[in-house]
Amino acid sequence: MQAEKAHYFTVSMLKFTLAVPLVGWLFRSFYKTEDERLERELFGLKFKNPVGLAAGFDKDGKAYRAMSALGFGFIEVGTVTPVAQAGNPKPRLFRLPADEGLINRMGFNNAGMEAMTDQLKGKRPAGLIVGGNIGKNKVTPNETAVNDYTQCFDALYPYVDYFVVNVSSPNTPGLRELQEKEPLTRLLTVLQNLNKTKPKAKPILLKIAPDLTNEQLDDIIEIVSDTKIDGVIATNTTISRAVLKTPAGEIKRVGAGGLSGQPVKARATEVIKYLHEKSNGKIVIIGVGGIASAEDAIEKLNAGASLVQVYSGLVYEGPGLVKRICKGILKKA
Repeated sequence: MQAEKAHYFTVSMLKFTLAVPLVGWLFRSFYKTEDERLERELFGLKFKNPVGLAAGFDKDGKAYRAMSALGFGFIEVGTVTPVAQAGNPKPRLFRLPADEGLINRMGFNNAGMEAMTDQLKGKRPAGLIVGGNIGKNKVTPNETAVNDYTQCFDALYPYVDYFVVNVSSPNTPGLRELQEKEPLTRLLTVLQNLNKTKPKAKPILLKIAPDLTNEQLDDIIEIVSDTKIDGVIATNTTISRAVLKTPAGEIKRVGAGGLSGQPVKARATEVIKYLHEKSNGKIVIIGVGGIASAEDAIEKLNAGASLVQVYSGLVYEGPGLVKRICKGILKKA
């Protein structure tokens, strides 16, 4: 089945399964791993375990309740933009089985912030932390991009526990230019000032690309310190195509897009380690990129991440991945 169709089919089947009360209870019980040693407290939030679902899987907030049944400690919805947009033409999601990777050029396809808030209203699974990943519409020029981010922040504020500023997707033209020091500092400063006007400030994190140089990572450390945001998510997908087992001809046929999964694992860990060491451990990091086993997750945690997220690994390893990671972490505890 084509990858994007398979994604929606799988989520639909999960929802159908959970709708049967007894079956749903058994399903949740099987995949749940509860242990105080897994709990993490960061920026005022209590996570029941350190394993989250990365943004991009649940773009419109339609699946987070169902996905929580797999045992996630937190789920990030989005990326959401102010106005609905179709994203890039299909096909736009491709499997690379030989590399246990994915290439996507989805292009922030989503139903818009109002549709997202409708999905986030109502009862949430007990103890589940939900983050909101926010971005800009494709047609919005970078000069006014800050308005898109503030609109999404205002709309989602009552319904999410933390925010992630996405300026690192390679699939929206010009978006990664917002990672440069001056525009990024300006964007994060505006969001922080808006945050201070709210009844209670909510954590703001920045999602960065694995393709940044060490000099750019030094800028990120400085920006995090200057703007006093709460942390960094490292990393998004890569535009690199180095060291792939998939034949070059097939990669060429797939075309542009962000590469995730095992091919980005080593670089994501390098970025985490660099940020952690250069900041003297002062930056809270959520590690993501190529996590397909407990060992992969522990590697990210040892490098300096406080939490981890999965997506591509879930595609290749199946719904038991979260439980296996939690069990692996407990063995090392």
